[in-house]
Amino acid sequence: MKPSIGRIVHYVSYGTPGGEYSSACRAAVVTAVETSIADIDQSEFTTVDLFVMNPEGIFLNKNVIQDEETKKGGTWHWPEREES
Repeated sequence: MKPSIGRIVHYVSYGTPGGEYSSACRAAVVTAVETSIADIDQSEFTTVDLFVMNPEGIFLNKNVIQDEETKKGGTWHWPEREES
């Protein structure tokens, strides 16, 4: 699936170095989509700008890359579907 403006995604927070907050998925809304060309191999990749909603507040994050596999901090992924 390709991201588009207005879609709900999950942003993975970094957490804090001291461990006060762990890395966690947060709800986010896509506010812009950018397609870029990588210099090395000329492959295309897409980044998104996000409006992220946290229990502690909100923030905006630009040029966030997608990571469906490791879901490391500072990336976004599609929400998991729960099976019933």
